Amino acid sequence: QVQLAESGGGVVQIGDSLRLSCAASGRTFSAYAVAWFRQAPGQDREFVAGVSWSAAIKEYAHSVQGRFTISRDSAKNTVYLQMSDLKSEDTAVYYCAARFGIERSPSKYDYWGQGTQVTVSS
Repeated sequence: QVQLAESGGGVVQIGDSLRLSCAASGRTFSAYAVAWFRQAPGQDREFVAGVSWSAAIKEYAHSVQGRFTISRDSAKNTVYLQMSDLKSEDTAVYYCAARFGIERSPSKYDYWGQGTQVTVSS
């Protein structure tokens, strides 16, 4: 069993940076891939970025490639999403999720956090 808790969301300006954290509990967390998803009002939940259990593999959605960086600190059981050059279209609730192996479909994930709101305003 894995419990996930996101933090770090907030209201920022266009072009600003923000770092989200996903803190996990559970002895087997280090064996899981972790992904960030986001969901804007009225839209489907979409894949943002994912990192493998070893951090050797990282995947990004085209819309955030070059602006967002995913990383994990196994000692702290935490996965981060560093977001830079934020745009208004990045506004959404951001969720972290865990499973064995990175997948881009949210339906394939076993564990989810409660989400954290990111609002990018002009």
